[in-house]
Amino acid sequence: MEDKGISKKEVFDDLKEFKKQDMNYRSGRILGSMCTCPHPVGVEAYTMFLESNLGDPGLFKGTKAMEDDVITMLGELLGKRDVCGHIITGGTEANIMAMRAARNSARILKGIRDPEIIVPKSAHFSFKKAADMLCLKLREADLDENYCMDMDSVKELLTDKTVAVVGVAGTTELGKVDPIEELSKICYKKNIYLHVDAAFAGFSIPFLNEMGYNFPKFDFNLPGVCSITIDPHKMGLAPIPTGGILFREKRYLKAMSVETPYLTEDRQSTIVGTRTGASTAATWALMKYMGREGYRKVAGKCMELTGTLAQGIRESGFKLVTEPQLNIVAFQSGNMSPDEIADLLKEKGWAVSIASYPRAIRIIVMPHLKEEHIKTFLMDLKDINHGS
Repeated sequence: MEDKGISKKEVFDDLKEFKKQDMNYRSGRILGSMCTCPHPVGVEAYTMFLESNLGDPGLFKGTKAMEDDVITMLGELLGKRDVCGHIITGGTEANIMAMRAARNSARILKGIRDPEIIVPKSAHFSFKKAADMLCLKLREADLDENYCMDMDSVKELLTDKTVAVVGVAGTTELGKVDPIEELSKICYKKNIYLHVDAAFAGFSIPFLNEMGYNFPKFDFNLPGVCSITIDPHKMGLAPIPTGGILFREKRYLKAMSVETPYLTEDRQSTIVGTRTGASTAATWALMKYMGREGYRKVAGKCMELTGTLAQGIRESGFKLVTEPQLNIVAFQSGNMSPDEIADLLKEKGWAVSIASYPRAIRIIVMPHLKEEHIKTFLMDLKDINHGS
């Protein structure tokens, strides 16, 4: 940093140059991200509350009231109005909080000192972070032929040291929904904490079911579910970073709370101390503005385009890894590796990602994608296949 500052114009000229290096969602070229263009209403609400700090809620009572309202609305969406929780940075923080709540609760109630957690092999990498940070033994359950958590494998991994089992509603790589109803029965019977990572699908499955889709149960309607991760900055259209963590009972928050003697609240349960209220404001505004009808349209359009994309991929000579359950499509080629396909697509300006289990090109059909983007992509995909 120089001793004397430069002009505002110079600052923003430089910022524009940095910005030119970034891809943007509106181009329709970002195909491998679970984030999307934030809705203008959410952006405006976000900027209104940039000063608010929910880490010290007594100073920002209006923002705290909004957070309470948002948690109630999310609870209603996920099967239980009277839940508790927080709007935080995203799915990673939410999953770490859930595992911390599970570990601490098991320590208090069962005296477990060398805790283990069971996650599917398809679980998000945030659980590896949680295991490392919280000194948990991570045990990975196998997947079945549909790439969902295999229940026989779960049963084999359960021990008297298991403090949590994790099921996923909308796996990161393939968009699959684990058999959470079966997990709920087992965990409820054995008094084991069950966490559902619905970071991706929490803002779409409820609305798709209202439209006639038949997704399996995954939320607080199941008595064994203790907590749920849901990310408004994914299918909820909120600005980054906006995540959510919901708990069935307040005791889970209490189990990981620490004293905060110099703040306006006595105790704090979140990992992050200083915590923006802007994300809460954006989520509140969007849920009020969009309503269930608005989110049904968003989720429905994404699924419609997913069908178009899947069919076009087949017609281009590629093979789908699995039939899409949500708005994620993964495919492979018989004569090119996923890395080769990704490189060729990159040359044409497309940013895709590669799933690891199995290795395949992975495309997430987020709300920023339009029909014209899909059609252009499929044309380029056909060229790639013919060129090989």
